[in-house]
Amino acid sequence: MSDSTEIIAEGSEEITKTSLNRTMIEYTILTAVFILVAFLVPDDTAEFGFITALPSIFLLAFIFYTKRILEGLTLASLMGFIMAYKLEFFTHANETLIGVLTDGDTQWLFIVCGLMGSIIALIERGGGAAAFGVWVSKRAKTRRSTLLWTWFLGVIIFIDDYLNSLTVGSCMAPITDKHKVSREKLAYIVDSTAAPVCVLIPISTWAVYIASLLEQSGAAAEGEGLKYFMQTIPYNFYGWIALLIVPLVILGVVPVFGPMKKAEERAQNEGILAPPGSEKIDIHAGERFAVPDNPKILNFFLPILFLICSTIYFDVDMQMGVICTIAFTFLLYIPQGIMGPEEFFDAVIAGVKNMLFPLVMVVLAFTFADINEQVGFLSYVIDTAKTIMTPELLPLVLFIVLGITEFIMGLSWGMYAIAIPIAVPLAVAVGADPYVAVGAVCSAGVWGSHICFYSDATILSSAASGCDNYRHAVTQMPYGFLGAFFTAIGFLIVGYM
Repeated sequence: MSDSTEIIAEGSEEITKTSLNRTMIEYTILTAVFILVAFLVPDDTAEFGFITALPSIFLLAFIFYTKRILEGLTLASLMGFIMAYKLEFFTHANETLIGVLTDGDTQWLFIVCGLMGSIIALIERGGGAAAFGVWVSKRAKTRRSTLLWTWFLGVIIFIDDYLNSLTVGSCMAPITDKHKVSREKLAYIVDSTAAPVCVLIPISTWAVYIASLLEQSGAAAEGEGLKYFMQTIPYNFYGWIALLIVPLVILGVVPVFGPMKKAEERAQNEGILAPPGSEKIDIHAGERFAVPDNPKILNFFLPILFLICSTIYFDVDMQMGVICTIAFTFLLYIPQGIMGPEEFFDAVIAGVKNMLFPLVMVVLAFTFADINEQVGFLSYVIDTAKTIMTPELLPLVLFIVLGITEFIMGLSWGMYAIAIPIAVPLAVAVGADPYVAVGAVCSAGVWGSHICFYSDATILSSAASGCDNYRHAVTQMPYGFLGAFFTAIGFLIVGYM
């Protein structure tokens, strides 16, 4: 190395150290200010009022300033605990974290997503992913047709948004890479054909969950929840619109604009497909497997079809579906000599390990949503919104207010559990159509999770597509607002009709 090169290297290192030190100082000051504010708020959570929004304001400010989501969720949750419990915050934070981790929904998430990672790893190791790539490449020879195939796969894998995102994103990434599609655009297509599809299909985990809430709240008689949900499907405007915008973007009817345009230019002109930092969340960034000679397409389709069919067979139970599919894949792959039993279980463990970072992100999002509920954020928002609700404006107000709330909380099912039992009697009380009201709540959950940086939908779509979740959210957000604009018009028209 020459003297000049050494000087340049030393200078670059010094600049990097200075930048890091400055960033750490800024992080510390920003965090200290907000935590100090948390200690100064009243002790009674019932009197918080607008103050309940402080953790959310801090989180959004931190994310936009630092582009660091994991740290932002941790610090914003800490702020919420300090607001609510002052010097006893650590005990309550510990109890809440234990509660989140031992909650049945979180356990379900770890089992389903962990084993979905295993199924993806097995399909890759068994050559199914490679065979699928060849199969699709013969049918989708252009960039546009490849993206339309991605959208189509997202539509037909409608059982669950997790299944949808993880399957479509992980399988299509190698194929879209060949056409220099940015990972941001892939993540957008994957995310926009996951929850939007599931909220429109009666045989999905979303439909079953919402139907159960309708029955528990008394809005529907026992056993009639799914029938009630089906009557709300025409009013799930955001689901329909988000699903329609994707092919319009692919075909060029809706232009690529905003941050997505810059991402596409980077991918096509510079060949940099994934934004910086994507390797941390990319479920394919871990262990790579050798592909067997002459891979068979059936080793891709049979596990996926078995997963869908077994999930439906067990009353749309994804947990039973993934467990049975692991067993089926063992019986499918081992007799073919693709791998031995030891290699099979190595791939299972590798797949679970690849899902750990996304799952940690989701757990932190659940924790933040939990403390937001403890300080009364959602209750305050709903009580405030009630004051401006009329029969005509109720669907629009529900969509906008709950959509923004979901954007902040990042947990659509948690929001549904609180909002649906309130929305139906509220609609009846003011003389509005309760089916439209439920459709507005469902639309709000999907829209809010779409534009949220740390929702489970954003995290898993990013992980499967190999895209940093901050960049995914930023590039998808303009299209989310476009869909929300037309959705708001739809609810305004229906409200006055």
